[in-house]
Amino acid sequence: MNLASSAFAHNGAIPKKHTCDGSDSSPPLSWSGVPTQAKSLVLIVDDPDAPDPAAPKMTWVHWVLYNLPPSAGGLAEGVTSLPAGTAEGTNDWQRTGYGGPCPPVGRHRYFHKLYALDTLIQGLSRPNKAAIERAMQGHIIARAELIGTYER
Repeated sequence: MNLASSAFAHNGAIPKKHTCDGSDSSPPLSWSGVPTQAKSLVLIVDDPDAPDPAAPKMTWVHWVLYNLPPSAGGLAEGVTSLPAGTAEGTNDWQRTGYGGPCPPVGRHRYFHKLYALDTLIQGLSRPNKAAIERAMQGHIIARAELIGTYER
């Protein structure tokens, strides 16, 4: 699978408008090469450099989407209407939806991870990243990753 954004290149800088210093709108994302046997997709965006890249202590979760239809092909910039069937998990602000980069210090990396699953995730209510990852175990058939960076 391949995951890309027209807003930034892999390992490139995320534009300010997709951060807390701008409009905090989600970047456009597109994907291809989803296996035909995929039943759903999961998107997790997180920052393993929190709070300080020189001494990271945690991974901060920015966005969790699951049960994306494999046929979706991507998400528009600033998406407000998710593809039919898509469910949202909670981020580390304890809310659903996209929360853009807002690093307190240094240049952070933001991992956009897309997983193709051989199942739908069911029976969860507002799950966090850990719950989604547990539900995905044994069901991942492909994955793709796009890394962007941001420094205030």
